Amino acid sequence: MDTTLNACSAGLGLRRGLLPELLAMDAGAVDFLECAPDNWIGVGGRYGEALAELSARWPISAHGLSLSLGGTAPLDTQLLRRTREFLDRHGVALYSEHLSYCTDDGHLYDLMPIPFTEEAIGHVAARIRQAQDALGRRIAVENVSYYAAPYQALSEADFIAAVLAEADCDLLLDLNNLSVNAHNHGYPVGEFLDRLPRGRIASYHIAGHYDDAEGLKIDTHTAAVREDAWALLGEAYRRFGVRPTVLERDFNLPPLAELLGETERIRAMQRAFVPVAEAA
Repeated sequence: MDTTLNACSAGLGLRRGLLPELLAMDAGAVDFLECAPDNWIGVGGRYGEALAELSARWPISAHGLSLSLGGTAPLDTQLLRRTREFLDRHGVALYSEHLSYCTDDGHLYDLMPIPFTEEAIGHVAARIRQAQDALGRRIAVENVSYYAAPYQALSEADFIAAVLAEADCDLLLDLNNLSVNAHNHGYPVGEFLDRLPRGRIASYHIAGHYDDAEGLKIDTHTAAVREDAWALLGEAYRRFGVRPTVLERDFNLPPLAELLGETERIRAMQRAFVPVAEAA
């Protein structure tokens, strides 16, 4: 099957808790599925068979969790090799990772923010270039949500733009993370978007978050997408153009029909920004 992704396409995060419903899903329900290869590399048995069946029916994009691109320990070359094998086996056209780090003498099981400094730009960009060489493909990095802000000599947006340019990679723009960060750290989303390079936006993520009683937004992926994130997705489409867009839901999984309702909203928004002839 053709594994390339049309710019006007809506995807859903592939989660093991959804496997029975995904396997029974109609072919046109989504345009593609996104999985975390770290959770599937080397998996056999019924889970491995399910993934093989799904990747035969839909294009697969991949979103890595464990490369720790901002870390100080050497990149895990074995993980890079196995990830490349996974991407090749499943014909993955779009691979992304997080612009963060997640290791320090062991796995931290969280995505930690990188200091927004000139030194960090060079450090992270070099590791991204190394990862791209090992994977044999261009990758995208995702802006992450963060709550404690390490030393910031640059704004978040300027830091991201500089990393993209020096690493010569793309951006997976997560609109929920942007909504969360802008609220928690008090910066205007418009100014953030103004600083992003249009030509490097490869795809989008959208998800739900939690508003706590103290006014903090927490990126949980456990709820339906909030209206502020939907509004940001529309603004991103207007500014940067329609790109493949994934609905993420990690926990508190509702019936599949509810998630498909949100992916259909993505499709409707894409159609509103793409002429009919181009969409076809």
